[in-house]
Amino acid sequence: MAGNAVNAEVISIQIENTGASDGFFFTPFWVAAHNGGFDSYNTGGVASMFPGITEIAETGNTAPLSNAFTMSAAGTAGGVQTTATAVAFDGDAPVFSPGESTTFDLDVGDSSTNRYFSFASMVIPSNDLFVGNDNPFSYAIFDMAGNFNGTTVIEIYGRDVNDNGSEFNSATAGAAFSANGGTSISESGMIRDFFTESGDSAYLTSFIGSGTANGATIGSAFGPDDLIARITITQIPTPSGLAALIGGGLLMGRRRR
Repeated sequence: MAGNAVNAEVISIQIENTGASDGFFFTPFWVAAHNGGFDSYNTGGVASMFPGITEIAETGNTAPLSNAFTMSAAGTAGGVQTTATAVAFDGDAPVFSPGESTTFDLDVGDSSTNRYFSFASMVIPSNDLFVGNDNPFSYAIFDMAGNFNGTTVIEIYGRDVNDNGSEFNSATAGAAFSANGGTSISESGMIRDFFTESGDSAYLTSFIGSGTANGATIGSAFGPDDLIARITITQIPTPSGLAALIGGGLLMGRRRR
């Protein structure tokens, strides 16, 4: 228990939709800090093996993934998680519209245990495209002793988008958050890199001119080299840490005098 108190840390997380002003959206982001023991999905794996990520990829619903995390080894070891919504403009939906962002604090608990960061969000409108990290060890925000590793900036490009392989890609066949309507068509495929393995970049451009559920109109599509989102993680000094910083500053001032 003493170790947990010593290593208790709070981080600040900023999530931004950096895409074109008339481009695609993101659903609320699921984020977690954990011990590396939670693998939300595997690229190349069958989508049906990862119901939590499939629900995010198809509908943006984070609850099943959140439940899976809670029941996992990482969750039972004290891992923490939350769902982050955008700070919307003019009464917009809590999705991340182009240009929208949010910044929030997350108490990670014991930073020597909950060293790793994971995230997931659906690309909308789409049938089952999403972003996330399939390697739970990709982002180590603390070292083994619980010390902050420095500001982490996760830049998400079009080439990082995944195709969940659970629904056929069609702008007129039940794409979520699209005003085009239609009925989705199930696909028993594998989770794969959208641009490199789906070979279906025309799918995104087929949404141009179509409306979204919140009344916007898609006017452009992103390519593999376009920066579409950014996550920035910084450290919030604890009260004891702030006291140390202030004390250090005062001591330095005395030396200068």
